[in-house]
Amino acid sequence: MKQIFILMVFILSLSASDSKNRLQYETSPYLKQHENNPINWYPWGDEAFERAKKENKAVFLSIGYSTCHWCHVMAKESFENEEIAKVFNNYFISIKVDREEMPHLDSFYQELHLKLKGRSGGWPLSAFLTANREPFYVATYIPSLKKSYHEGLDTLLPRLAREYRDTQMILKRVNAVKLKINQPLKLLQSKDANISLKTLSDSIENSYDDIYSGFGRSKKFPEASKIALMLDVAELSRGSDLENQAYEMLDTMALRGLYDHVEGGFFRYCVDAAWEIPHFEKMLYNQAELIPLYVRAYKNTHKELYRSVVVETIAMLDKRFVKNELYFSASDADTHHEEGDFFLYTPTEIQKALKNNRYKKEILEALDYTAKGNFEGRVHLNFFSENRPKGFNEFRAKLLLKRDSSEYPFIDKKIITAWNAMMIEALYRASDIDIKYAKKADRHLKALQEFMFEKGELYHQSLFFKKPTQKGLLEDYSFFISALLAGYSVDYDKKKLDFAEYLLSVAKRNFYKNGSWYLSNDNLNIQAGLKDKYYTSALAKMTQNIIKLAALKDSFVYEELALASLDSLNARLEEKQVEAPASAIAYLMQYMGVVVLKNSQKRLKEEREKIAQISYPYLLSKVAKTNAKEEYLACTMQSCFAIDRELSKIKKSIESRRR
Repeated sequence: MKQIFILMVFILSLSASDSKNRLQYETSPYLKQHENNPINWYPWGDEAFERAKKENKAVFLSIGYSTCHWCHVMAKESFENEEIAKVFNNYFISIKVDREEMPHLDSFYQELHLKLKGRSGGWPLSAFLTANREPFYVATYIPSLKKSYHEGLDTLLPRLAREYRDTQMILKRVNAVKLKINQPLKLLQSKDANISLKTLSDSIENSYDDIYSGFGRSKKFPEASKIALMLDVAELSRGSDLENQAYEMLDTMALRGLYDHVEGGFFRYCVDAAWEIPHFEKMLYNQAELIPLYVRAYKNTHKELYRSVVVETIAMLDKRFVKNELYFSASDADTHHEEGDFFLYTPTEIQKALKNNRYKKEILEALDYTAKGNFEGRVHLNFFSENRPKGFNEFRAKLLLKRDSSEYPFIDKKIITAWNAMMIEALYRASDIDIKYAKKADRHLKALQEFMFEKGELYHQSLFFKKPTQKGLLEDYSFFISALLAGYSVDYDKKKLDFAEYLLSVAKRNFYKNGSWYLSNDNLNIQAGLKDKYYTSALAKMTQNIIKLAALKDSFVYEELALASLDSLNARLEEKQVEAPASAIAYLMQYMGVVVLKNSQKRLKEEREKIAQISYPYLLSKVAKTNAKEEYLACTMQSCFAIDRELSKIKKSIESRRR
């Protein structure tokens, strides 16, 4: 009898376990946020699709990330709703994906959304698939109840469940989606793509917002790759208006609502065209890609605002985002379900912080908010001035005291190789402002390599206290190699260059197949795209790396690989122009030519600041093998075109290559 009872308990426990939310076994902070939902979530994998086939159910795929505001909204409205969960559980197999764990999968479905809807997607991304993984419906945020602007889950789920049981209906839907996915791009017949400094300049001008600065007519994103392209084209074109527009955009982002004026660092984007109110998330990749732009702007203009932004942003990350020399991925917009709560002040708190400040009047004029504030009765700092007003530092110090007693938003403590590598490169770039950042970058590089490199391969992500198990993606190799090359340009440590070469060989083996680059080395077979999305395209970054390595190593093998990578992009790039800025930069690097400046390590280090002032965006430096006279040699892949002991003369020769 006792044995029968134990057997019954065991069977019941199996049954209970079978119905439990599978996310309880995951480590992703985003998936863990949903482990107690009444929806029977699965992680991405064969188990979910096998279950869908067995039960003849459609698959609901939800992609998001832990600090995504609208993901939280949809979770609260729908995924925590018992009634909606019953419909999901009865008629669908539901899968949750952390886009930071699987950016390649996210990229595929974002591209699908773009093709089907004719506009960019976002998060949460919601897709309905057959048990054979064929998509038949895709959307982003879906309200729980039907709205005037969107069908709600209350009507959508029953309708899709009925349609899925109609074989002919669902086949028709699947085929319609396939038709759009497989529509060929309109490629030009000409072998040489019509891309030039002029076409790129025209493309930027046509999409630039002259009223508020930046790109886009509603929301404003800090599109770092576009600003980098603007500065490159301006530098190569001599006298282009693009340089002033780029500085105008950098000023606006640093002075208006995108920037956290109290603690430093950039928010993910602004919800309005005028850059006043941000979406209050802070992403590591935004800081990493914007820091080098402000370093570059400071070197060109010596404007103190740009230097301050760099120093403050690095300090903010050290305070909030660093553990054991590794960077966390992001912080949330919300505190206690209140968007921006940590970053906002009441008008009374602003007045209190300005008490006894001799520049109170000037600061209030620069802030220019009403008695009701500028965001839901509170104040988010915006400076409507050409620079920070006098008295700013004293004002900020008092506001910071208030924050010190407040709870900081949730931080996703995931360590992502690609994003950490971006930040390490940013630190090497920041060493042009203060050499101490190079040593700091070395420490972070060592920590990342020790944590994420094992048995000859990189790994993609993990929590800092967990051993990584997910193999590296193309983006991890692309950004890690780029960081190593940036480090080499500072200290000329040959080990960095050798490691970059090694990682390229692994990346080529894992991700380069039949003349195309793929985002991952698995059965998903998702081709890498040239377009930058929320950060630089992994394909564009890898192509830039190969071009640089070809020049640094005098390798025609690398040059052939670079040309092959560019050949697969050119026709699409002609169509995209400024919409694929990092790929356009790769094209210009090859078209204009990378210049390598060679000399002894001693002279290169001694005259580092002067070398940094040479006006040519695609300039690298390298230790010459033998150079008893310590002469500078300037070379391209094809030939060396200048030799002289005087750097000033070499500078003129290099800058004469501009158009």
